Amino acid sequence: MAMEEGIDDYTQDGSVDLKGNRVRRSETGGWTACSFVVVYEVFEKMAFFAISTNLITYLTTRLHQGTVKSANNVTNWAGTNGLTPILGAYIADACLGRYWTFLIFSIIYFTGMALLTLSVSVPGLKPPPCHQPNVQDCKKASTLQLAVFFGALYILAIGAGGTRPSISTIGADQFDDFHPKEKAQKLSFFNWWVFSIFFGTLFANTALIYIQDNVGWTLGYGLPTVGIIVSVLIFIAGTPFYRHQKPVGSPITRMTSVIVAAARKWRVPLPSDPKELYELDLEEYARNGKFKIDSTPSLRFLNKAAVKTGSTDPWMLCSAPPSIDIWETSRSPPASLAAFVTVSMLTSVVLYDRCFVPVIRKWTKNPRGITLIQRMGIGLVLHIIIMVIASLTERHRLSVAREHSLVEKGGQLPLTIFILLPQFVLMGTADAFLEVAKLEFFYDQAPESMKSLVTSYYHSSLGIGNFISSFLLSTVSKITQRHGHQGWILNNLNKSHLDYYFAFFAVLNFLNFIFFVVVIKFYVYKAEISDSMRVLTEELKMMRLKVTHQEELNE
Repeated sequence: MAMEEGIDDYTQDGSVDLKGNRVRRSETGGWTACSFVVVYEVFEKMAFFAISTNLITYLTTRLHQGTVKSANNVTNWAGTNGLTPILGAYIADACLGRYWTFLIFSIIYFTGMALLTLSVSVPGLKPPPCHQPNVQDCKKASTLQLAVFFGALYILAIGAGGTRPSISTIGADQFDDFHPKEKAQKLSFFNWWVFSIFFGTLFANTALIYIQDNVGWTLGYGLPTVGIIVSVLIFIAGTPFYRHQKPVGSPITRMTSVIVAAARKWRVPLPSDPKELYELDLEEYARNGKFKIDSTPSLRFLNKAAVKTGSTDPWMLCSAPPSIDIWETSRSPPASLAAFVTVSMLTSVVLYDRCFVPVIRKWTKNPRGITLIQRMGIGLVLHIIIMVIASLTERHRLSVAREHSLVEKGGQLPLTIFILLPQFVLMGTADAFLEVAKLEFFYDQAPESMKSLVTSYYHSSLGIGNFISSFLLSTVSKITQRHGHQGWILNNLNKSHLDYYFAFFAVLNFLNFIFFVVVIKFYVYKAEISDSMRVLTEELKMMRLKVTHQEELNE
């Protein structure tokens, strides 16, 4: 009996310790392990938003860059931060594993933070202070000063690329999907994880921004730098409690092998019975703690990779990876789709700047092509369209679930995950209009004495929006289950009505747009920073002409 209890105490999801040995559920993982992990996420978000929130202010007031150049530098750095996790995730999955990837890249992150703190502290690494109203009259930063500052920023971005996809996954790995209690705890884990992100963001956008503006940039960057190293040491201290997943090899190699194998057997007919396709032994899945997912009709061409022809060459025979050709209703990998948002945004920003603006400004005579308010308005309209598309896509998904009798029991659907791609790509386009315009609008239209504070509203609004989203999610879920109704949001997504929920958000976005239109009717543009000296010069000329004219009349 004792032996059976000991066997049952081992995790069933393939978790191991750093030496590769199986781990016991009672001695590792769970909330105890997560308490060491989540500390880093809080301090990392503090550090990141302490930099990004006030970055445009530092570039303009301390490095004496123009508004447009500063905004471009901010968006380029933000875009890099969005793309580097793709490389970090690849290294974690294919080479080093999440633990070692995190440790190595956290050192890189700390190096970037330390160098950034030095660049804002050492007099020789920054231009002398300047109080001229026009930054063009101030001494520019030297090549060395710019190299140190931006080098630190991009070292930090590289570090974030390895830590961000690793740390959250390490936290989730501490719960065994094959154990009912721990599986339920994993769902709660994500709620608290997001809370930690918001907590770090809130502290950065309030306390650290205040310190930067009223105490100094050295302390404003120095505190999160110390926080990063402390959180890494806390993470290391929790090592004996962690459960680890072994690297599973390159996902790109696996996906490529499927495509190559399918292409090499393009003339081979598919068997009528999917069970005749090549598949790993069930013992292999059980040994690695993985779920077996059968082939589906979607992208059937790739199933030819699993047709048995006598060869065991992995580039001739392999099972088609489910992540390519199906939708998993339990949980799909979101990072790949998030990458499309980032790529779409970067592409849209380039097209907007290089194609849209030159064409439109011929008609509008506006150097920006369209005003910031018009640009934000277009972004808001696109968000309405996104929610409509999301609602229609979900309705189609539910109809497929009904057709395949998967409503009650749940399960995978014969749909490609890329049916979500249009709305994710459109999200990047919408952000190219809305988010970039918001950042520039908050900075340009803020009073000189409140630029840091108002710019921080841009980032704070994102956090508040997420809090509101969480509130709406829980509220809608509770209200729609009253009086014996089934409810819109259930654990079984095939029984849920997320199409109604997305339609509800489409209505909210429409009302938000109407409110936006009403507000801008009463808004008066402040002279833009980039044009302030020209406006001031013209006003002085007018005043001088009036004085001269008055003197002539007096004579």
